Amino acid sequence: MKTTIKTLVASASIALVAGFANAQAPTTLDDLLKQVKNDRVSEQRLNEAREREFLDARADKQALLRRAQAALKAEEDRGDRLTAAFANNEQTIIDKTEELDQASGTLGEMFGVVRQASADAYGVISTSIVSAQYPGRETFLAEMAQDSKGLPNINELEELWLALQTEMTESGKVARFTTEVVDLNGGSTTQEVVRIGTFNLVGEAGYLTFNDEDNKVQPLGRQPEGFQVATTQDLLSANSGIVATFIDPSRGAILELFKQKATMMERYHAGGIVGYIITGMLIIGLLIGLFKIISLTAVAGKMRSQLNNIDNPSNKNPLGRILTVYQANKTVDSESLELKLDEAILKELPRIEAGINIIKIFAAIAPLLGLLGTVLGMIATFQQITLFGTGDPRIMAGSISMALVTTAQGIIAALPLILMHSIVAGRSKSIVHILDEQTAGIIAQHAESEKA
Repeated sequence: MKTTIKTLVASASIALVAGFANAQAPTTLDDLLKQVKNDRVSEQRLNEAREREFLDARADKQALLRRAQAALKAEEDRGDRLTAAFANNEQTIIDKTEELDQASGTLGEMFGVVRQASADAYGVISTSIVSAQYPGRETFLAEMAQDSKGLPNINELEELWLALQTEMTESGKVARFTTEVVDLNGGSTTQEVVRIGTFNLVGEAGYLTFNDEDNKVQPLGRQPEGFQVATTQDLLSANSGIVATFIDPSRGAILELFKQKATMMERYHAGGIVGYIITGMLIIGLLIGLFKIISLTAVAGKMRSQLNNIDNPSNKNPLGRILTVYQANKTVDSESLELKLDEAILKELPRIEAGINIIKIFAAIAPLLGLLGTVLGMIATFQQITLFGTGDPRIMAGSISMALVTTAQGIIAALPLILMHSIVAGRSKSIVHILDEQTAGIIAQHAESEKA
């Protein structure tokens, strides 16, 4: 600070002298010489001031350098001490680790076994349906398997034993408890649930599943067949005794597969347009057959009534109309009467056999349509293979379903149509047989009367 002040004072003095000199410009050679001498003196003073400043600054820098060197030496000494202390601590850690290994002995192996057993138990218990009745059991096991760093104490070993024993004991029980069941529409209800060992949960909606991620009980997205679900309701309503029911030995894996199983309605719709046509033909054919059975049964009943009253023919049944023809042609010869009666029978046949051939045609066409659907499905399957390859079979599943379902639909439709055609044709033939029989009798009687 003092050096700076001195420098400022010297500079100000020189500046004043220079300014004064500049203010009075030399007019003679003597004045010029005098001014040069004065400037020389001023410059010499300025140089002396700068030299003193540099010397003072050098002294200060030397002091700072000595202090910095002293600090560096102190830090180097401290670093050496810390290095030596670190090496000593490393050796101490090694010695203590060896002492710990010698002191723990086989406890280290036990610790590994306990951690492994805890991890295995956690994998089983966290996904077990027993946790739906006893929640929170997996928390301790997770800590033992992952978070524990030291040797387990006796309390922790007892907890592990208790968790394993509880799972083993509950696996052989059929227990009933109340819990919250999440509905498929997002709501939830509290209801009574029956647990069958570690295999299945049964509730009001049938089989239930346990979601271990959020610890919620929920119904299956799709229940098994109705008779299987019915047994679960018997179990749910029973209080004692032996109840037969279906269980899933895979602990839910088989029930999960039922979600992907197609229902009968889904299989039916897999047939597509061809399947709908076959269904339409089946319905129309059955309706025609049912109508013909009813109408032919009514006609047969009227004909039986007519047989009991031949002398009074009625135009409301085929036999009555044939008898009417006979009554109108009693005076003709036998050959003419036979022709007249044959003509009357031929007139009745279209009414009696109307619609029977349609049922027969439908029964013949249905399997052909099923074969057509099979061909179309295989064509679509090969197109899928051409576009996407055979890497994912699910891509071809829709076309293969159409190929198989339409064949089944065609056969299923043909069987009842053939049966219906046989029944209707039998009824028709029985009526025609009665007409032929009565006509032959009438002609024979007429021929005998002519001979007499």
